Amino acid sequence: MADQEAPVFNIQRVYLKEASLEQPNSPAILLEQEQPSVEINLGVNAENVAEGVFEITVTATVQTKIQDKTVFLAECKQAGIFEVRNVPDEQMGAVIGIACPQIVYPYLRGNVADLIQRAGFPPVHLAEINFQQMYEQQAAQAQGSPIVTQ
Repeated sequence: MADQEAPVFNIQRVYLKEASLEQPNSPAILLEQEQPSVEINLGVNAENVAEGVFEITVTATVQTKIQDKTVFLAECKQAGIFEVRNVPDEQMGAVIGIACPQIVYPYLRGNVADLIQRAGFPPVHLAEINFQQMYEQQAAQAQGSPIVTQ
C-alpha cells in the first residue's frame, strides 16, 4: 500500500455552460391573471474529458404554463471540471455522482433564479437536492431493484 498514490480531487473550474429563456406567448400571456403551473426537471451528466479529468453537468429546466400555453421556458446547464485520480473504483461512482454535482448545483440554483428574474418574472428558487439519494435511486433502477424510501 505504500506504493499507492494518494487520492486527488481538485475543482479546476465551475462555469455556466448554457442558458436559454423563451417566452413564446408574450406579450399576450403576460396579461393573464391566472397563476401559472411550474414544472422543474433536473439532470446530471458526467463525461470523461481526459485521463482523470471529468466534466460534470447539472441541468435544470423550468417551464411555467397557464392552461396549455407556455409563459416561459428556462434551461440552464452548469458544469464543472474536476480532476479525480487514484480513487478506488468502488468509490468513483459516488465521487462523480454525488460529490461533484453537490459542488456545481448551488451555482446552477443562482443562475436559474437570476435568469428568470432578469426576464421580468419572480425568481424560481430550486429546492435543495439530496444527490446521494438521487444517486442511490438511479443505481437501484439500473440494477432492477425496487426502490425503498423512508
